[in-house]
Amino acid sequence: MPFSPHADFLAATLAAAKTDFPASCTLTQLRMVWHGHGLLELVPHKLAAHADHILISAGIHGNETAPVEVLNTLLGDIIAGRLLLQARLLLVLGHPIALKSGERYIDFDMNRLFAGAHRQHPDAQEALRAAEIERTAALFFSTTPEGARRLHYDLHTAIRGSVFEKFAIVPFLHDKKQNDEQQAWLGGCGIEALLLHSAPAATFSYYTSHHCQADAFTLELGKARPFGENDLSRFAGIEEGLRRLLAAAKPRLAPCPLLFRAKYNLIKHSDAFRLNLDDKVENFTLLPDGMVIAEDGDTRYIAQGGHERILFPNPGVKPGLRAGIVIEPVAA
Repeated sequence: MPFSPHADFLAATLAAAKTDFPASCTLTQLRMVWHGHGLLELVPHKLAAHADHILISAGIHGNETAPVEVLNTLLGDIIAGRLLLQARLLLVLGHPIALKSGERYIDFDMNRLFAGAHRQHPDAQEALRAAEIERTAALFFSTTPEGARRLHYDLHTAIRGSVFEKFAIVPFLHDKKQNDEQQAWLGGCGIEALLLHSAPAATFSYYTSHHCQADAFTLELGKARPFGENDLSRFAGIEEGLRRLLAAAKPRLAPCPLLFRAKYNLIKHSDAFRLNLDDKVENFTLLPDGMVIAEDGDTRYIAQGGHERILFPNPGVKPGLRAGIVIEPVAA
């Protein structure tokens, strides 16, 4: 077994570091290459010239365990021969230390440390890990041949509920065009809403989109729960979609999810910041016209038009950071 004495990839990652395993392992159908702790590449022996090159990441936040379990199940089926891999695949378990402790992060939110932002926080454990993941992703996509698709799905779950339980975030594309085919694929996976970011960010999906030229998405797939408490049937849509993708099977397509764009960020400038929303407000909650969404000293954020919604409200962040996003629908 490739992860012996551990039962599987997840158990091995939580229990050990990369140095406990050989650099590579050859199985009947494929070769496995360890790039680091929780960083595993799979290359089929017979790979079509224009096969997809796919990065699937989970566990960038240590309290978001269901996507990690989905990823681990997919890998187990690939190794057992129940899922015939027809793509070059990089699997990333983002934050093994936080996954083991059940914490979102140890020193700093890792999904705000990509695209070079880790250099601003050199003392954070997450900074070293973000830099390692960046290097691994860049190396992986650097050998993608011309004409092959570069795809990255960063799987997450959310702390709070959502009007749309499953939604995706498209990082700021600069001059790139939206990928309508991928949006239809996301719809087929049960994604209900799609947010188009309006500015660069320090997220993993922005890094792979902008720096690796991948079609990259952050997928929010439900509520964050500890290991052993996830109802994985609620993740059947994304699991089935990924299975078809990895096997190069015909995808299940659906109408494009509802489209939204980020309008502006709620920035917490000081400890005087107040968010005038219930602590349990759901993502995508409508904001009534004229409502004072938040205030911070002389700064007031006021809702306009009655069609805006709130996303990722978090007044507990440190001053200087984003405490929420105000979004609006994209006209058809």
